[in-house]
Amino acid sequence: MNYRVPQPVPQVILDDVRGAQKMLSGVSRVTPMEGSRHLSSLTGSPVHFKCENLQRTGSFKLRGAYVRIAGLRPEQRAAGVVAASAGNHAQGVALASSLLGVRSTVFMPVGAPLPKVAATQEYGAEVRMHGQVVDETLAAAQEYADRTGAVFIHPFDHRDIIAGQGTVGLEILEQCPEVRTILVGIGGGGLAAGVAVAVKALRPDVRVVGVQAAGAAAYPPSLRIGHPVSIDDPNTMADGIKVGRPGDVPFKIIGELLDDVRTVSEDALSSALLLCMERAKLVVEPAGCSTVAALLSEPELYGGGPVVAVLSGGNVDPLLLQRILRHGMAAAGRYLSLRLRVADRPGALAGLLAVLSVVDANVLDVSHVRTDPRLGLTEVEVELHLETKGPEHCAEVARKLHAAGYKVMS
Repeated sequence: MNYRVPQPVPQVILDDVRGAQKMLSGVSRVTPMEGSRHLSSLTGSPVHFKCENLQRTGSFKLRGAYVRIAGLRPEQRAAGVVAASAGNHAQGVALASSLLGVRSTVFMPVGAPLPKVAATQEYGAEVRMHGQVVDETLAAAQEYADRTGAVFIHPFDHRDIIAGQGTVGLEILEQCPEVRTILVGIGGGGLAAGVAVAVKALRPDVRVVGVQAAGAAAYPPSLRIGHPVSIDDPNTMADGIKVGRPGDVPFKIIGELLDDVRTVSEDALSSALLLCMERAKLVVEPAGCSTVAALLSEPELYGGGPVVAVLSGGNVDPLLLQRILRHGMAAAGRYLSLRLRVADRPGALAGLLAVLSVVDANVLDVSHVRTDPRLGLTEVEVELHLETKGPEHCAEVARKLHAAGYKVMS
């Protein structure tokens, strides 16, 4: 009988990360650290952002991609590289390949945001659109690698990728030596694993906490069981960490070194994105601000010393950003939608709007319904979309309408 011999999982050590840091000198940026007074007041500890959203290509992915491709043998470079990605990894591979003079082909799913497709092409990759979901795109890229001999560059499941991402951890320790907790988003696990390797080797006292979107959280059940497991139909707006199964290499590291893995809701993600834009003046994609979502959701967990939240990327499609901002404002109580019935006569709508003016609610949209059979002969239903100042203001608007004799239906 033939038995499949389990392959040992490659180890990543501090020397690997330090070697990657030397390799990346002059290639990747040492991204800045920015403080957040708002989150500092919530947690009771200084909070800093590690702004990888300001990295070249807009995310940390360039670090690992460059180290992986730079480590290829001459004959492998000659064969070219191939990758599959909906965005950040695609751009990282494209730029790294161009800088190293290696031909790159990147498979992206049909329907990938046009700005990400254009950026990947501008960085020098040949882009091929295939599949409706990333799994189909990944299969096409692997088939291409098998057929052509191109080297497949995995987004997270390789020791060189992890070593490259770990340079983020070295920079954090240099920029904020007093740090007590580091928050880092987790998709497949390459960034979190790399940061953990670097930080725990030099500062085992620093707590490293991973963050996943609740709708795509494969790590908590995998860690409970002790090996990577897949989750069915991961669903989250944070496409950068929408990964259904942990990578074998990062999983082993994360299981040994990470102190905790937390999950965050979609409301928390959209609120975090809004906070980054309004308070920090930083454009951060949903996956990139998962760490901020964790701080907003459970600020009491992060007292006792300085906290660094890694903002892992800023590549967000403008159309998606528009939808997320609306969602974030609604989650923060900044939008209010309601329906009510008024008399179908001249001046009725003006009277309603006068009440809203007194309570200082900004009317964004008004629509009328006159054909609903549930309406009385002289009634009209009005649907309002309002911009408000928060949950307390929403409650005040409802009270004023009730006091004026209006029956709010929703």
